[in-house]
Amino acid sequence: MEDKRRIAVAIPKYGLVGGAEGFAAELTERIAADPRFEVHVFTNRWAAASGRIAFHQVPIVAFPRFLIAPSFAWFARRRIAAAGPFDLVHTHDRVFSADVYTMHGVPHRWWVREVRKKRMSLFDRTTARMEERLVREGGCRRFLAVSELTRRIFLSEYPVDPARVSVVHPGIDAAPYEKFDRERCRREIRSRFGIDADDPLILFVSMNFAVKGLDHLLRGLGCLRRRNPERRFRLLVVGRGDQKGYGRLARELGIGDAVVFTGAMAREDLPEFYLAGDLYAMLSRFDTFGMVVLEAMAAGLPVLISGSVGARDVVREGENGFVVGNPEDEETVAARIGTLLDKDVRERMGWEAEKTAGENSWEAAVMRVLAVYEEVREDQRLVSSKMPHP
Repeated sequence: MEDKRRIAVAIPKYGLVGGAEGFAAELTERIAADPRFEVHVFTNRWAAASGRIAFHQVPIVAFPRFLIAPSFAWFARRRIAAAGPFDLVHTHDRVFSADVYTMHGVPHRWWVREVRKKRMSLFDRTTARMEERLVREGGCRRFLAVSELTRRIFLSEYPVDPARVSVVHPGIDAAPYEKFDRERCRREIRSRFGIDADDPLILFVSMNFAVKGLDHLLRGLGCLRRRNPERRFRLLVVGRGDQKGYGRLARELGIGDAVVFTGAMAREDLPEFYLAGDLYAMLSRFDTFGMVVLEAMAAGLPVLISGSVGARDVVREGENGFVVGNPEDEETVAARIGTLLDKDVRERMGWEAEKTAGENSWEAAVMRVLAVYEEVREDQRLVSSKMPHP
C-alpha cells in the first residue's frame, strides 16, 4: 500500500472568518478527509473543524506592522522544516518557498497602484518584496488564482509561464440554504423590514459599501425610476456601512422610499435574506472573486455584477445573470435591472443560477486542486528521473 502523501499548508489565519481563511479551510478540510493524504497546517491562529489535521502554531511579529509578512514566512519555514519532510507545500500567503501558491488577491504592487492609488508604505514595500521573492525565487511549480481576472493581472506583473497558472474558484456549500423554507423566509424577512410580498426585491450584501459599488447601484435604480416611475421595486441593503450618507444619496435620486438598510447581520443568517430576495446586484469597483455572487446563486437568484468582479467567470450573460462592463453607465444598469424585474425572466434565470452554484461546489474546487497536486507530483518525478544516480 502506498504511503500517505504528506501535505504542508501555510496560512497566517485558518478558518476564523471568510475570505482567504475560509477558502483555505474549506479546501484543506476536504483534502484531509482523503485517506491518501496526511495534512499539516502551519498557522498563527486557527479554528479547527475536525481532528484530521495536525496544526502547528507559527509565531508572528505584529509590531511594527511591516514585520508581519516576513516574520510569518521566517517562522513558517522553520516549523515546516522541523516537521518535515513533506511531499508538497501549499501556501495561501507570502512565504519563502512552496510548491503551490494560491493567490487570494492580486499582486500587491498592482493593488496599491491601481486600486488604492496611493504611494507604497514601508508595509507595502515589504509585502510586495515578500511576494516577488516567492514568485521569482521560491521554487513554486504551480500558481492558483481565484478567477480569470486575478490570473490575467498576475501574468501582467510576473513573467511566469501561463501554463503554470490555473484558476480554482471558491466553492459554495448549498446545505445552509436547504434547511430553510423559501416562502417562510420571504414572509418573515419582508414583514420584518416593511416590504410588500409582491414587490420585486433586489439584494445587496456587503460590509464595504464603497468598494462594492452601492452608489453605482443606487444611481442605476434612480435612472430606472426616472424612466418608469410606476415600476415597483425595493432594495434591501444588508451589512454595515454609511447608512446616513447612502440614504441621503437615495433620497436625492428619488428612490429613498425604495431602499431599506438592515445593518450588520450574522453570517449564518444570510441564507434567509438571499431566499427572501428576487435578484442580487453588486457593481463593485474591484473584487478578486466575490463569494456573495455564488451565495446568491445558491439561493436561486439571478445576479447583476460589474466587469471588475472575478465571479464574472460563472455568469453566463442573459442566462443566469448580467455583467455590466462599466458600472458608472447608469442607463445600462437600469436596463439590466428592468429586465430582471420581469418575473418570468428572473425565475428562468434563477433556475440557471442555482444550477451554476451546484456546478461550483467545494468538492469541485477540491478536485481541481488535487489535479494540480498530481501535476506537481509528475514534475517532481521528472526532475528526479533526470538526476544522476551514484
